[in-house]
Amino acid sequence: MTTAKTTVMENIGGLIIDMDGVLWHGKKPLPGLEAFFTLLRNKQLPFVLATNNASLTQQQYIEKLAAMGVTVSDDEILTSSMATATYLRENLPADKKRVFVIGEDGLRKPLEAEGFVLTDLYQVNQPAKGITDEGADIVVSGLDRTLTWDKLATATLNIRAGALFYATNADTTLPTELGEVIGNGGTLAALQAATGVEPVCIGKPEPILYQQALKKLGTDFTNTVAIGDRLNTDILGAVNAGIRSIMVLTGVSSREDLQHIDYQPTWVLEDLEAVTEALELAL
Repeated sequence: MTTAKTTVMENIGGLIIDMDGVLWHGKKPLPGLEAFFTLLRNKQLPFVLATNNASLTQQQYIEKLAAMGVTVSDDEILTSSMATATYLRENLPADKKRVFVIGEDGLRKPLEAEGFVLTDLYQVNQPAKGITDEGADIVVSGLDRTLTWDKLATATLNIRAGALFYATNADTTLPTELGEVIGNGGTLAALQAATGVEPVCIGKPEPILYQQALKKLGTDFTNTVAIGDRLNTDILGAVNAGIRSIMVLTGVSSREDLQHIDYQPTWVLEDLEAVTEALELAL
């Protein structure tokens, strides 16, 4: 078993830290949360909290952490929604501005901040009726805890009419206090089945979120470490971005899961307290 005392870490210039399953389960902070951030502040180790969860805004994450006794700044939060909005602005033509969103304020607000216009339910193009300017240019799906049939229907109609299809992430589940619940991946599966179109995913395990986090940190792939709980997103994303990773066993993936994949985290530690101990030895 890998323990903090047997874990040798070096050249740690910055951290990219997942939140769900690493820092908390739902509204319940995991043991050692405050001590972990106290260490980061005392050692002046820069970090970005980078999550695939697209439901909350940057400010809501700041407030959630504050309620748990941890103070962070805007620059230390990066959600897959923020990464998606930035990616779309940087990579799509300027005339692709109308977006239908499956998601909450955590997705809607970053898109609006980047200049996108959000369309409403059943605003779709109907060329046979001469209506060609009401529909969405883009459909973006993120975690939506108010998901309805009408939202799925509107997204389906827009995608089938030619709208580009993007997703903040494809996580099939989300860890909560009660266990794992359905994630955005379930919504994507429904839309893909209805349209035959596969979405372009921006969040982990694609490297885009990590690449944007590196820019925020001002570090590079050689001295940055990702911390996560899910092998097929956090850890595979780190592998795809070319950075080292720590897997904690407080979330989705287990030690047994390591036997069934062809990639590995750099280190495996039991929990956040073990990560803190290992970092104390390394810094």
